[in-house]
Order: sequence, then structure tokens, then C-alpha cells
Amino acid sequence: MHITPTQLTQLSHDILAAYGFTPEHQKSITHTLVTAQQDQCHSHGVWRLLGLIDTLKHGKISATATPTITQDVGSIVKIDAHMGSATTAFSVGLPRLIEKAQQNGIALLAINHCVHFSALWVEIEQLTQAGLIAINSTPSHAWVAPAGSTKPLLGTNPLGFGFPRINPQEPYVFDFATSATARGEIQLHHRHGTQMPEGLAIDAQGNPTTDPAAAMQGAMLTFGGHKGSAISTMVELLAGIAIGDMTSQESMAFADGTPTLPYGGEIIIAIDPKILLGDDWTAHQQRGEDFLNQFNASGARLPSQRRFKARAQNQQQGYIELDDNLYADLQNLLTLAN
Repeated sequence: MHITPTQLTQLSHDILAAYGFTPEHQKSITHTLVTAQQDQCHSHGVWRLLGLIDTLKHGKISATATPTITQDVGSIVKIDAHMGSATTAFSVGLPRLIEKAQQNGIALLAINHCVHFSALWVEIEQLTQAGLIAINSTPSHAWVAPAGSTKPLLGTNPLGFGFPRINPQEPYVFDFATSATARGEIQLHHRHGTQMPEGLAIDAQGNPTTDPAAAMQGAMLTFGGHKGSAISTMVELLAGIAIGDMTSQESMAFADGTPTLPYGGEIIIAIDPKILLGDDWTAHQQRGEDFLNQFNASGARLPSQRRFKARAQNQQQGYIELDDNLYADLQNLLTLAN
């Protein structure tokens, strides 16, 4: 079906309001999910509302929590989300993070006690639009087996990076899970009754599988073998231990057997190249443009180019394509709430 961004935004707000989410949570969650939907990033789009409401029903997210700043010293800001959405805590900390980066050249935002279910690149783009280089990461649930093991010890542990380009609407941005695929992709295969590609997961006996149901009972694999395992472990230490929050194993234990969203922390680092390079930044940014422009010329696609193309297309046509069954499920959430 076709739905306008305004209609989809209103539907998301209505669902969240019906389940008691405050206006601040409605705004931040909806912005992230509709942005992902508009960019045809379906695994991180409005489908996530189903898991969000399920998490609420299991008592593993607060619909009314107000994020509070717990530390604001030097280049560091820490925010306690109080078991609320990571998107809302990020929206609270973003202005201070930008201000500190522009003052000091580099700044760090640590979000504690948050429920994270969204795409990291939505946050990254807000920082690149402010002219900042950005890195962020977060643990998840222990769904992923490190290389050489069949035991899930790691999360999907996504890592995001952004570099501002001369066209602020199309920065260099990537956001990928350190697992071979995102958990949401496996869940969508399960939802649609389709097989997964090979090399993404193992079953409970440690055998390779393309069955999403067996994969969810077994373990996902890291990308790149031991290299992906090392980067995933870095995320556990950096966005878990170093900011005093949960690892993916601890998040899984907190879920206590419920099919709920990951709970823990997130780390965001912002760098101001104008402070780092001064008046030379303009020249070096052009060097970056010259470097990146070689990729398309050689037949390669830069990360996020597919998303930017989809975004422009959907904005031009004025509507977003939405799976009919998903729309029915979203409408059913409203019916059940009432």
C-alpha cells in the first residue's frame, strides 16, 4: 500500500499515545522509525513498533521516563534514560554534545539504562548535519557466537560512523551490525516465511542454517570471522563496560526469557574537524570529496547511497510503500489498545 509520511507519522504517534508514551517519546521514536521507513530500511522502520509495544507489555521499557543529565564535565556528558527509549535520551543530549564538540574539538555522550531498537545512522546524520565527524555504538542481546564458538556471547553490536561532506544532505555514513546481518533481517525472514542467505547463523546444534526459526534458537555469526568478533567485543567494552552499563549477556539476562528489546547503554563520540584543522578544514574536506568521488567513478557504491536515493524518490513521489500485513498489524495495535 501507499501511505504519506504525514499519515505514517500520525499513525506512529497514535499508537504510542494509545499505549501511554509521553509526547517526547512519541516524537523521538516516530522520527527515527519513519525516517528508516522512508529510506526503505524496513528492518529498522515502523515494524519496530510491534516489538516496542511487546517490550512495554513485558515491563521492560518505560513509556513515561524523563532522561536526566547525570554528568556534564569537560568533554563528557552522561544521561540516564531511566529505562526509556534511547532515541529520547539522545534528543536530550544532542544539543550539549554538539556544543561541547564545537568548544573542545571532541566530545562524548554516554547514554545509560536505555532501550535501543533503532538505526544508529539516524543519530549519526544529525551530527554530520552539524558539521561533525561522529562514531556511535551499542551492545544488544547475546545472540551472536564469536568466531570458533557455538555459544552466543556477543550482541549484534552495531557500529556507526559519519563524515560531513560538502552536500550536508548526503554525508558519508555507515551503520552496520558486527554480526553477519542485523537481527531484524532474520526476524523479517521469519515473519515472511522466507529462507536466509547462507553464512549468517547456526542452529542450536552448531550446524549452519538458512532457517530463520532455527537461527533464532541457535546463534548468529559475526561478519569476517575473528575480525568481526574483535570489533564486536570492542563494542561490548566501549559501550557497555566503559560507561558502566550492561554487556549483551547482561541485557539478555535482564530480559529474563521475554522476547523484549535490548536494554543497556550507548556511546556517541563527536569530533569537530573545524577545531582539529582550523582554516585548513575547507581544503581537506575537498580532498575528502575528491577521494570519495572515485568510488562511484570506479563502479563502487558508497554506504548509504541506496538510502539517500530511496529517500529522494519517496519525497518526490509523496508516499512510502508499506507492506499490507504490517499496516494491518499496526492498526491492530490501535484496536487492542482501545
